[in-house]
Amino acid sequence: MNEPSPELAELRVLLNAERLKLGIHIRKMNSPGSPVYDYWENIWPAGLILTTSFAATALVHFYLGAAVLGVGCWWWLDKVLPRIKEGVFNRTAELVLNNELQFNIYWARGMLSLYAKLPDGTERVATGRDDWRAYVRSFREGEPG
Repeated sequence: MNEPSPELAELRVLLNAERLKLGIHIRKMNSPGSPVYDYWENIWPAGLILTTSFAATALVHFYLGAAVLGVGCWWWLDKVLPRIKEGVFNRTAELVLNNELQFNIYWARGMLSLYAKLPDGTERVATGRDDWRAYVRSFREGEPG
């Protein structure tokens, strides 16, 4: 396996020290075809909600089916969706921070960004249009940052 560049190693150090934050475009990464997309994680909650709602409508009454659908939507938005977002973030971060080629590919596609809030309160952001290596190098000791 290839040794990562000094910038990627330094990026990991800055992220671990919480001087930088990695931004990930969750919607793009959580879509079919993405290497971090998990079909089961996305399909089973919606299938469970719809099946339960249809069953309640067919077996009891329309109002119960609508109530089950409403509660299911709340459960999806409040409980399931945050777990999915966290999972996609963690899998993407692991993918791109352990393989510089992957980092470069997803950076160029605009799926990654870097953010820092400096001690003086200024905020610095780097997106796909910026050179992430130059951004990371700017945080070295002694350089303006």
